[in-house]
Amino acid sequence: MRLSERTSVNAASRWNALDADVTACRRCPRLVEHRETMARVKRAAFADETYWGKPVPGLGDRRARLLIVGLAPAAHGANRTGRMFTGDRSGDWLFRALHEAGFANQSASNSVDDGLELTDCFITAAARCAPPANKPTPGERDNCRPFLERELDLLGGDDRLRVIVVLGQFAYDHTLRVLRDRRFRVPVPKPKFGHGRHVSVIRDDPIAAAGPSSLTLITSYHPSQQNTFTGKLTRPMLADVFAAARRELG
Repeated sequence: MRLSERTSVNAASRWNALDADVTACRRCPRLVEHRETMARVKRAAFADETYWGKPVPGLGDRRARLLIVGLAPAAHGANRTGRMFTGDRSGDWLFRALHEAGFANQSASNSVDDGLELTDCFITAAARCAPPANKPTPGERDNCRPFLERELDLLGGDDRLRVIVVLGQFAYDHTLRVLRDRRFRVPVPKPKFGHGRHVSVIRDDPIAAAGPSSLTLITSYHPSQQNTFTGKLTRPMLADVFAAARRELG
């Protein structure tokens, strides 16, 4: 087996181990109770479906240059389907924008067997379980943190990762905190969150440390119904974010 083949097999093994660790996690009693209750009670429209009801692993191209970080699975979206941003209105907005920017082969994500494929794009979230009122506690956020760190290591291991799109303030703050603790220089004071802003971070010791030497964060309002129904986030605004990501990637 050639070195490149051994490297590929090793990376696949690490990804598979990560997915297994995510789906088996029960570290947060409040979230475990909520996600499993939602899976039993169900929404009337999905009464005949079997809910996933477990933590949700990341989704997409494992050699992506673009990483998207959301908040958490929706109780009747990813908590039902088992795939990030799949089966809810937030996902409808996100995948339409990704399709328009050439990162997805289709504009909808309804179920795990719908044929969706992502190219040069990986989607994850700060929290992996559906939280009550869509609000993880700081402790729950921190319990999930190692999963994001491992994803950053795997995506950035060959210095491919270039851009991170953060959806919402929660994801923005969490991602910057993780990057700062992984020896990236985050601007001080921290740039204020707002839609469509670009924040550049550079690793302190790019030669000694594994992973990307620099990254660009692009901020977006989260495509939640609270933002899309009120017009705080429009489809052109979200499309502009991923068009900007495409430009950054060249």
